[in-house]
Amino acid sequence: MGWLKSTRVTLEMIKWEHSIFALPFALTGAVLATHGWPRWPILGWIVVCMVAARSAAMAFNRLVDAQLDAANPRTRMRALPAGTLPPRFVAGFVLITSAIFLIGAWRLNRLTLQLAPFALLVVLAYSYMKRITRWSHLVLGLALGIAPSAAWIAVRGSLDPRIIVLTAAVLLWVGGFDILYACQDFEHDCAAGLHSIPVAFGMESAFWIARAMHLGMLALLGWLIALFGLGWIAMLGVALVGLLLLYEHLLVSPKDLRRMNAAFFTLNGVISVVFFGFVAADVLLRR
Repeated sequence: MGWLKSTRVTLEMIKWEHSIFALPFALTGAVLATHGWPRWPILGWIVVCMVAARSAAMAFNRLVDAQLDAANPRTRMRALPAGTLPPRFVAGFVLITSAIFLIGAWRLNRLTLQLAPFALLVVLAYSYMKRITRWSHLVLGLALGIAPSAAWIAVRGSLDPRIIVLTAAVLLWVGGFDILYACQDFEHDCAAGLHSIPVAFGMESAFWIARAMHLGMLALLGWLIALFGLGWIAMLGVALVGLLLLYEHLLVSPKDLRRMNAAFFTLNGVISVVFFGFVAADVLLRR
C-alpha cells in the first residue's frame, strides 16, 4: 500500500495528465507520416514512449531541483521538498519510466531504438540548463519538439526534413510559454543565481520575446501546411491556434501573473489538441 501511495503522489508530482502538451503533436507527426491513421500497435507504442519519456523527465527534474524547490515559496510544497516522497523512490521511478521508453522504442523499429538514448538525454538534460544558460526555455522546447519527428521515424523508419518544421514550431511554442511561466520565479531565480530570459532581459522584454516566438510558431505551422499540401481545414486549425495564443497572452502581463496556470496548463493543452484535430481531419478527409 505504501508503494501504491508513493506512485500516486509521484504521478501528482509530475502532472502526468499534462502529457497532453506534446502528445497531440506526436500524433500529428504520425498521421502525416501515414497519410492517414497509423496502425494501432504503432500508435500504442508511440503513446507509451511519449508518456514514459515525459514522466521520466519530470521526475528527474523534481529530483535535481529538490533543493531549489525547497527555497522557492511557489514550489516548496512539492513532494520532495515537503518530504512526502523519498528521493530514492523518485530515482527508481525515473529508471523504470526510462526503461519503459527504451522498450517502446525497441518495439517500434531499429532507427527509433538507435535514436532513443539521444532523445532521453535531451529530455533529462533540460533539468540542468537553467544553471548554465538563459536559453534553457529552448532546450525544453526541443525536448517536446522532437515528438513529431520521433513519431514520424516510428512510423516510417526514416526522417523526412518536412516534419522538422513541426519540430521547430513546437520548440518555439514551448519555449515561448516557458518564458512566461518563468516570470513567476523572477525574484527567486535572481537570488539563486539561475538563468532565464526574464532574469537576463527583464519581465517586459521576456513577454515580447515570448510573443515573437509564438508568432514564429504560427509562421512555421503555415509553412508546414504548404509543405504537405494540406487544405482549408488545417489552415482553419492554425487560425484557431493563433486566436488561442492571443487569448493566452491577454490573460497575463508582466504586472499581473495571477492567471498564469490557466494560460499555461489549460490553454496550451487546448492548443495542441485543436491543431492535431484539424490536421488529422484534413488528412483523413482527403483519403
